[in-house]
Amino acid sequence: MFATRLARIPRFIRCFATEASTIISSPGTLHLKTGQSFYGRSFGAPRSIFGETVFSTSITSYTESMTDPSYRGQILVFTTPLIGNYGVPSNKAPIDSQDVGVVLESDRIQCSAIVVADVAERYSHYKAVESLASWCKRNDVPAITGVDTRAITRLLRDQGTTLGRIAIGDDAGLPPPASHEYWDPTADNLVAEASTQVPYVLNPTGDVKIAVLDFGAKANILRSLVRRGASVTVLPWNFNFNKVRDQFDGLFLSNGPGDPAHCMEAALHLRQTMKEWDRPVFGICMGHQVIGMAAGLEAYRMTFGNRGHNQPVLALASSGSITAGRVYVTSQNHQYALKLQDPFPAGWEPFFINCNDSSVEGIKSTAESGKKIWGVQFHPESAGGPLDTIEMFTDFLTECRGHKIKARLESSELLGARESPLGMATVDAPRPVSVAA
Repeated sequence: MFATRLARIPRFIRCFATEASTIISSPGTLHLKTGQSFYGRSFGAPRSIFGETVFSTSITSYTESMTDPSYRGQILVFTTPLIGNYGVPSNKAPIDSQDVGVVLESDRIQCSAIVVADVAERYSHYKAVESLASWCKRNDVPAITGVDTRAITRLLRDQGTTLGRIAIGDDAGLPPPASHEYWDPTADNLVAEASTQVPYVLNPTGDVKIAVLDFGAKANILRSLVRRGASVTVLPWNFNFNKVRDQFDGLFLSNGPGDPAHCMEAALHLRQTMKEWDRPVFGICMGHQVIGMAAGLEAYRMTFGNRGHNQPVLALASSGSITAGRVYVTSQNHQYALKLQDPFPAGWEPFFINCNDSSVEGIKSTAESGKKIWGVQFHPESAGGPLDTIEMFTDFLTECRGHKIKARLESSELLGARESPLGMATVDAPRPVSVAA
């Protein structure tokens, strides 16, 4: 009996959190351009920054939110009172057919700063390797705690997303900046900063070849494709896909930060692709907005935006795993949306609508158009959940595989291809692609 109890001791010890440490080092203040100031203490990098102040209602997955490129340039306020209780994991993973090199959504913290009501000085999780404070300092990201995030959230809900400044140390006691001093990150092309600069390939031996236009792609988008067997070629956001489209079985447009107006060049290239190409196209978040602009819809800046893992959307049409009339709970992070107009552009129809604010959450090509194109404003692949719509990735790849088989059969008939013993045309194994500049 003693031995049995002794064997349980290591397991019991692992339940304890890390020892508390002194992580709060100096004053920290959040100034809003609308005139309000909130005073707390710094626990991140000792530097001051400007940014766009937004809030997220996500209860968990603060590490995934902070590494999401769509938060680039933003001061992220968490509505959940306690943040940091499960620490931060190691962010390294293999680059192979099952993973993309990172555990989180990118290889660094993407938001400009974070604001929390209460930061956890102890953390406890079997995968954690450091505290939230240590991670912020190591990534040179300011962070403040001890402020009333409920009051901040109410302000942002009333007046909309607001420019702000995080002032740390000696700067925290200075008067708020003048109105003209606030920096608006959306004036910059944040997509150009977040996108890859050179093409690269993941899982080159996958059975179907997918091109991804990278507007600031979350790693879990790429992971969701490669884990379903696809070979993924990631291209810069402004790459003219029409130069290489015959090398691929499908096109995917990723999420990304900032104003979609900066992506008009990509939308014009895509318009030509959709007109001349008959293979499947799928877009998420920024990719959805680019698809909409290419189709003739207008993108606009929302007053509040939608950020969190609890946004309900109503399906207006059925497609693959999606059933019309059903409400799906989704993860979202966006400030811009497509305008709902009547009539919709020819060949297009609304796919989803937000149950809270009636904004457009998805569009799709009509059956009559002969195309297979979808765009959704939410994130089906959200690593922090929910996963109500995760099978949209399977739907997309199923269409790509079906088109590939159909194209091979038609090509074989035209060329008099040799027949297999079962009477089916032989399909060659896929080869790694080379992307021309």
